[in-house]
Amino acid sequence: MAIATAIPNSILAKFGNLDLNNNFALVFLARKGIEPKVFYDFAGTINMPEKTLAELLNLSSRTISNYKALQKNLEPAQSEHLLKLISLFGKGEVIFGNINEFNYWLQKPFWNAREKPIDWLNTPGGIDLLTEELDRLAYAYTV
Repeated sequence: MAIATAIPNSILAKFGNLDLNNNFALVFLARKGIEPKVFYDFAGTINMPEKTLAELLNLSSRTISNYKALQKNLEPAQSEHLLKLISLFGKGEVIFGNINEFNYWLQKPFWNAREKPIDWLNTPGGIDLLTEELDRLAYAYTV
C-alpha cells in the first residue's frame, strides 16, 4: 500500500502483514494467540503507555510482562481485542493523516456527551462501534 511505504513507522507498515480487514482471518489469528511483542510494538507505534494499553485489554502490565518472559502468547480473547485495536488505529491513522491526530480525536468528547471515544476501547464491541464511526467520517456521513 502506498501509505505504508510513505510512512515507515505507520501502523500499516508495522502491522501490514496481519490480515485485519478480514474478520475470519482476524479471528483465526486471535485463536492461535498473539505474541506479546505485538503488544509492545503497537504501544510504541501509537504513543500509548504500556500500562494504559494493558488496561484496555483488561490485563495488567505485569501480566503482559510475564507472558513476554515466559514466551507465552496472549489468550484468544485478548488477542482478538488487540487485533481489533490495531485495525481501528490503522483506520484512524489513514482517516486523520497521522496517529497523533487520531489520538487527539479519541480524547475529544462525543457531541453533546461527556464520554470520549477512548472510553469505548475496553471492549471489542466498543471498538466495532468506533470503527463504524470512522467509516461514517471517511465517507462524510453525518455522525
